[in-house]
Amino acid sequence: MAGPNILLTRIDNRLVHGQVGVTWVGSLGANLLLVANDAAAADPIQQNLMDMVVAEGVQTRYFTLQKTIDVIHNAASHQKILLVCKTPQDVLTLIKGGVPVSAVNVGNMHFAEGKRQIHKTVSVDAADVEAFRELAARHVICEIRRVPDESGELVSKLL
Repeated sequence: MAGPNILLTRIDNRLVHGQVGVTWVGSLGANLLLVANDAAAADPIQQNLMDMVVAEGVQTRYFTLQKTIDVIHNAASHQKILLVCKTPQDVLTLIKGGVPVSAVNVGNMHFAEGKRQIHKTVSVDAADVEAFRELAARHVICEIRRVPDESGELVSKLL
C-alpha cells in the first residue's frame, strides 16, 4: 500500500489562516487540511476559528502529534493532504514517528524573546536551529516560502 498523499508539510506558528486555508490549499489542490498540534486538537474554539478561513469543500482534522503518527497511514488514497505544524520540533516528532515527510515549507515563525530573525517572517531559537539541523541530517528539505508563487529560500543557508 502506498503511503499517505501528503502534498505539503508546512510550519506556521499561526497554524491555519487565510494564506493557508485558501491560497495554499487552492494552489496544491488539497482536499484535507490536517493540523498536527496538541493544543489545537484540544481546543474546539480555535478549531472553529480556523475552519472559518478554509476553502469550501476542504475537510479539516485537528489531531495531536501522536494521533497523527498513529492514523496518517490509514488515510484514503483520494485524500490530498496539507499537513500543518506549529514548530520544526513538531515536524521532527512526526518524522521520528514514521510520518513520511521529505520537504517542509516554512511559512511563519514569530519573533519572540530569545529568538533571532533569519528571514522577514522567520525567527529561530537554539531549539529551532537544532531541529532544522536534524531535519537536514535526515535529508528533509526545509524552505521558507510564504505563498506558492514566491521563490523559496533554504533554511539551511540562513542558519
